[in-house]
Amino acid sequence: MTTMIHDGEDGPSFRDSDRVLRLANFDLRQPERIVTAMRDYWSSLRQGRAIPARADVDPAGLRTMLDFAFILERVAPGAARFRLAGRHLMDLMGMEVRGMPLCSFLNAGSRGRLSDVLETVFKGPQIVEMDLVGPAGYGRPAITGKLLVLPLKSDLGDVTRALGCLATEGEIGTGPRRFDLIADRSAPVIEGARLLEPSPSAPGFADPPAPWKPATPRPAIPEAETPEERRARFRVISSD
Repeated sequence: MTTMIHDGEDGPSFRDSDRVLRLANFDLRQPERIVTAMRDYWSSLRQGRAIPARADVDPAGLRTMLDFAFILERVAPGAARFRLAGRHLMDLMGMEVRGMPLCSFLNAGSRGRLSDVLETVFKGPQIVEMDLVGPAGYGRPAITGKLLVLPLKSDLGDVTRALGCLATEGEIGTGPRRFDLIADRSAPVIEGARLLEPSPSAPGFADPPAPWKPATPRPAIPEAETPEERRARFRVISSD
C-alpha cells in the first residue's frame, strides 16, 4: 500500500513498503506519455467525426504538452511547414521554427522517407508515429525522440493541416539537433479501414517531364545578301 506522507520542497512524497518515493524522481514528460496524451486529445476533438478541424484545437486543452506540440500546413506533396510550434522544438533547433519545414529536424538521409510517410497523413488520411535518434557529436549527446502527426481539416474542409508533437529524451546539448528516422508506424483514422502504404513521389510541385523535341534550326542569312537588303527585312513596330 502506498500513502502520501508529506508535501515538501521536493514535491509530494509517498511511502511504499518502507521506501520514500518522490514524484520529482519520475519524468512525467517521457516521449511515450506525451505521444499518448496528444493522441487522446486529438481523439477527444473528433466527436463522432473521422477527422477534427483545425479550429477545434484549443491551446488550453494542450497545456500539459504545449511545449512539445505543433501544427503543420501541407504546402506540397510530402512537404509541410510549421504554423505553430512549442518551446521544446525551438530548444532543439536553437531558433524559432515557425515557417520552417518539418524535414528540417531530420538528417538528409531520412528526409525522403519522412516525405513519403508524411504524405499518407494527408492523403490517407491516417495517423503516423515515428521513432527518432539524434546521433552524438561534439557538444551534442545522443538523444532519442518520438514524432506523432495527426490529420486535421482546414477551414475549407480539406485535410491540409496536422496536429502533432515531438518529444525527446536526453540532454539536448548544442542546437540545432537533427535526427535519423529509424522506424515509423501508421494507423487509419477509422479502425479497420485500408492502410495507405508510403510510396515515393516526385518532390515539390514537379510535373511529368515534357517529351523531347529537336530544336528547330533558325534560317540562315544568305551570305550574298547586301547590307541594304538586310535593312529592308527589318520592321518597326509602334504602339501608335
